[in-house]
Amino acid sequence: MSGLVDALVILAVVVLVIARQFRTRRIATDRSWWAAPAVLVFLALREPGLLDPDHRTLSVLLLGTELLIGLATGIGWAWTTKMWRTSDGAVWSRSSKAGAVVWAVGIALRAGLFGLGAALGLHQDSSALLLALAVTLLVRSGIMVRRARTLPPASVQSTAYGDGMPQPSRKEHV
Repeated sequence: MSGLVDALVILAVVVLVIARQFRTRRIATDRSWWAAPAVLVFLALREPGLLDPDHRTLSVLLLGTELLIGLATGIGWAWTTKMWRTSDGAVWSRSSKAGAVVWAVGIALRAGLFGLGAALGLHQDSSALLLALAVTLLVRSGIMVRRARTLPPASVQSTAYGDGMPQPSRKEHV
């Protein structure tokens, strides 16, 4: 039953995250951006089975590779997200097509890694995928919050009419 619950949680989180990344959304830097990844880490570590007891060394290598893929996916996704600040000071973001490519490559690498583990006869639990997803979201969220905090304010441009009217700053291009 636990494996089914983990699979449903993974599927729900991935669908939610991918669906939300292509909508323009406001970035809040004051909220607990680390809460969702922390819940995923808790779910991943709550039961044994993260490592195959019969192939501990290979299992650790596979898990480490999974976490590195999660780290790289989070970094790539964060840096391929467009961000801009509006005249009211709000920071907005929207994922680019490059972000979709990052996700596709990350999923393909994880599928290949799962296939490699199956070919080597390793017992693979969904906990490793939950942990890697947590790393992806944690790294991405941390980079996005940092980028949002360092984004320059919206520019104020002078025109022949409407002098001093705030103008939205240009969008960050990837």
